[in-house]
Amino acid sequence: MTRFGIIGLGKIAGRFADDLKLHPEASLQAVASRTAKKARSFAAQYGATTSYGSYEALFKDAQVDVVYIATPNHVHYQNCMEALDAGKHVICEKPFALDAAQVRKMINKAKSKKLFLMEALWTRFIPATEKVLELIDQGAIGKTVSVRADFGFPASQDPNGRLFNKNLGGGSLLDIGIYPLYLSYLLLGRPEAIDAEATMHYTGVDSHCHIELAYSDGQTAILESTFLETTPTEAIIEGSEGGIYMHPRFHHCQAISVEKDGNLETLEIPYTGLGYYHEIDEVINCLKAGKLESEKMSHQHSQDLIGLLDAVRSLIGLRFD
Repeated sequence: MTRFGIIGLGKIAGRFADDLKLHPEASLQAVASRTAKKARSFAAQYGATTSYGSYEALFKDAQVDVVYIATPNHVHYQNCMEALDAGKHVICEKPFALDAAQVRKMINKAKSKKLFLMEALWTRFIPATEKVLELIDQGAIGKTVSVRADFGFPASQDPNGRLFNKNLGGGSLLDIGIYPLYLSYLLLGRPEAIDAEATMHYTGVDSHCHIELAYSDGQTAILESTFLETTPTEAIIEGSEGGIYMHPRFHHCQAISVEKDGNLETLEIPYTGLGYYHEIDEVINCLKAGKLESEKMSHQHSQDLIGLLDAVRSLIGLRFD
């Protein structure tokens, strides 16, 4: 049995805790919040054995094997380093940290302490994403030529909320733009050239970001994220012999359509629970095998992804202290 601890008890943590219940080899050992009352309430709702009013107390709990970090973006680095220093395996919500330097330090710390570390980017483990990779690997649509993906919804523009607060690592790029960018990386790798432009909110973060990627062999990606309007939140993958459509919301879709030779086939590919089950399963399997990183969401993948995010931030003028 792998015993999980959770810090940062918001909406995503609740979904993750729900899916933990579904896994026969997982248990929710402990949860922690900045207030003991919130931790007790969360523990009662999701069946955690123990609750704490500080993250440090959870890190010291000898019964916790792996910590899931679901705190705001700006403290991912600090929380990861503290958990690793306490000897805990760690999975941390996206974005892994605020820049490449922080990610390098996290990875080096995990390696030096021989601990498992993974970015909890659930898209990679969703069965439909796995199917897309399988089809492309099999040559179902020929050579991948282009990727188009978007993610947008009208968000509350509260300057103190996490989405628009620069001090909390806000902005559409890091919150939702990471999904289209990650999909392009997963399918096409690192680009040769990056172009990006953004609409900046008065708080200093992007409310809308448009990214265009170019590759040495002519492949392209057009990606978009926005807090200003609802977008289809779909992904269209064009190949030399066909195409794949990832239904909304593409980053955790449960259906894909494959077009080839004028024929269109739709595949229903449901995920287990709320979709977090699959990354939980990956963590457990890796720990059982004694691995310090996931091959599906490797340290190199996270380093490459944060490098792309840094490059886009530089182009649009999004800088964090």
